[in-house]
Amino acid sequence: MAEQDNTNKRRQRRQQPVDNTYGRLQPQALDVEKAVLGALMIDKDAYAVICETLRPESFYEPRNQMVYAAIRDLSMAEKPVDMLTVTEQLAKLGTLDEVGGPAYVAELSSRVASSANIEYHANIVAQKSLARQLISFASVVETKAFDETIDVEDLMQEAEGSLFELSQRNMKKDYTAIDPVISQALKVIQTAAANTDGLTGVSTGYYKLDDLTSGWQASDLVIIAGRPAMGKTSFALSMAKNIAADSRVPMAFFSLEMSNVQLVNRLISNVCEIQGSKILNGQLQRDEWERLDKRINNLLGAPLYIDDTPGLSVFELRTKARRLVREHGVKLIMIDYLQLMNANGMRFSSRQEEVSTISRSLKGLAKELDIPILALSQLNRGVESREGLEGKRPQLSDLRESGAIEQDADMVIFVHRPEYYHIYQDDNGRDLHGMAQIIIAKHRKGATGDVLLTFRGEYTRFENPEDKSLANRAPVGGGEIVGSKINGNNNNPPEMLDGYDPFAGGAPLPPQNNGPLPF
Repeated sequence: MAEQDNTNKRRQRRQQPVDNTYGRLQPQALDVEKAVLGALMIDKDAYAVICETLRPESFYEPRNQMVYAAIRDLSMAEKPVDMLTVTEQLAKLGTLDEVGGPAYVAELSSRVASSANIEYHANIVAQKSLARQLISFASVVETKAFDETIDVEDLMQEAEGSLFELSQRNMKKDYTAIDPVISQALKVIQTAAANTDGLTGVSTGYYKLDDLTSGWQASDLVIIAGRPAMGKTSFALSMAKNIAADSRVPMAFFSLEMSNVQLVNRLISNVCEIQGSKILNGQLQRDEWERLDKRINNLLGAPLYIDDTPGLSVFELRTKARRLVREHGVKLIMIDYLQLMNANGMRFSSRQEEVSTISRSLKGLAKELDIPILALSQLNRGVESREGLEGKRPQLSDLRESGAIEQDADMVIFVHRPEYYHIYQDDNGRDLHGMAQIIIAKHRKGATGDVLLTFRGEYTRFENPEDKSLANRAPVGGGEIVGSKINGNNNNPPEMLDGYDPFAGGAPLPPQNNGPLPF
């Protein structure tokens, strides 16, 4: 009797597929796989319960993969699923003999008496499948890491992309009952009611824009687009100053176009109202040195985190964004600009397809982190070929490289300066000299419309036209520019200024005990 049992065990071991690729048997649960298939053939509703959890490749045994594929085809065609129909479907597919004939199908259907535990069993099969995929992924990365002809940076990008694809394929989010969602929505309404300004999101710092948007909303993807020279980056930096420096709300700025020093120089120009050219050459008037010394304190300690990684991939962004939210409580992310990003590690038939993947990933990241993501985007040349005030006005169809940007975005905003095209008056007779139109062309959660802001290009700055502080602004400069020289008052840095170090290259020292700059 014992000898017969040993013979049966040896026979069973011979029947099980053995994969020696990794030196040992891969994660598997063959008995559970058979239990799942058997339950599917005795309960017509069972497939609907586990269809999102399992795919044919989730099964380790090739025969089980073919049987599940047949069951899937029958279910999708809304046909009965039982031993006879599955056998017939396998015969149609030409795989009946491969699985072991009608006898194997009959064996599966007789293994279980109930489908009560099918969801639990399906999760076991899915977990084993995921473990095998991770083993395969790690093996491929290991093999390529030993290949000295492969660039390590490229391998990291490819590995990150493959791991991202793997996580997306196996991600499953359950439905949510309405009651907790209603409670969450009521809290948002109550919070908005408690705010006299009616804001429910992060304030832009621009009153009329906040009126239309109620601030940048959590989980939203906002696209800020415009033609070159319209001031997209200046608008983004002005908002960064309003959010991080004035309101002290933690935020991150991913700059793919400019270095962090260039970006901060533009912020200094914005905050201190000093022309960018003067910041570059250091030729400041005495009153400008004083203004720099005084107003730079507004930037010191601001919770603004700048990343200037060139050619940033959407996968690197995801990793860094998660860490910024976890470690620094970042409430908003800006990206300058979307078309400079890439999706390394994934293969695409066109750049449009890659941009579509990037925009879809950004929307997914905004939902995952539950914060607004603002991404700058370029427009195509269609604007330049149109005539007149309305012709030069940007349209959603002008978004460059992909219609998916428009589709994925919760809000699309255009930065438009008619003055650039020698248009100095709008249809309502308003003067457009020194003005910029912020056009909300798409808004899933509210109204569309235009907001007029004052644009001061010399300071890369956008302002509220009605801001009363404009009337009290200190005079700028102290002479006229001739070529690259400045004539007028003494433009040497004042040694007596508090915090000034004459040996530090003409820049004021930060006040003591303020902590390091976060950017």
